[in-house]
Amino acid sequence: MVVAEDTRVAHRLLGALGIEGKPVWSYREQNAAAVTPGILDRARSGTVAVVTDAGTPAISDPGRELVNAARADGVAVEVLPGPCAFVCAAVLSGFELDRFTFEGFVPRAKAERERRLRNAYESRRTSLWYESPNRIRATLETLATIDPAMRLFIARELTKFYEQQVCGTPSQALAALADPPRGEFVLALAGRESESGEAPAESEVDAEIERALQRGESIPAIARALSSLGFGTRAELYARASSLRARRS
Repeated sequence: MVVAEDTRVAHRLLGALGIEGKPVWSYREQNAAAVTPGILDRARSGTVAVVTDAGTPAISDPGRELVNAARADGVAVEVLPGPCAFVCAAVLSGFELDRFTFEGFVPRAKAERERRLRNAYESRRTSLWYESPNRIRATLETLATIDPAMRLFIARELTKFYEQQVCGTPSQALAALADPPRGEFVLALAGRESESGEAPAESEVDAEIERALQRGESIPAIARALSSLGFGTRAELYARASSLRARRS
């Protein structure tokens, strides 16, 4: 049996592959509670394949709660890697991927959008984001105010017929978009680079530690992460983070 986010898309895929006679059930956020027991019942005696339209189940698509329900019910779960937009965009960007973050959808509210994007950029790590066609221009305009020279990669409709890829600055990406924009977007942002290999200023180090403390990270984790990003030695960062946390309490 096939469980699909959109049964129409699933039927087209099965037809293209010459697979016939398989029952296809709908599974999405709106009907998950109602259909989950029936899906698990079928999975106890046969194979159930869970698919989404153009990505990977549970990655900003339906599926996470179904996996948890199957685990709780003793039903085995396996995964076959398939297209996942943020992973594809990360690889296509060519940006540093030793450490990167997947941030999900860009916040809708202007102030929160700017705060989150700025924090991600200042972290010096590559960050991956999803965005809708209705807000992609506003997001790129926000990025231009953070740093007009920021390096980014933007992909539209990844793995689909009208796929588009753009590398460059926020203004270059804006110029490359159709008006109005259409489709689903993935953004890869390169983290801010240190200038001339200089050591970060103390205020910059403190700001990074404060952000990590606000996220609830432990002192050892903060020291380890910031040391790997060139903010100092682990011992120095551990002492600095401990001092800042004590000052906050």
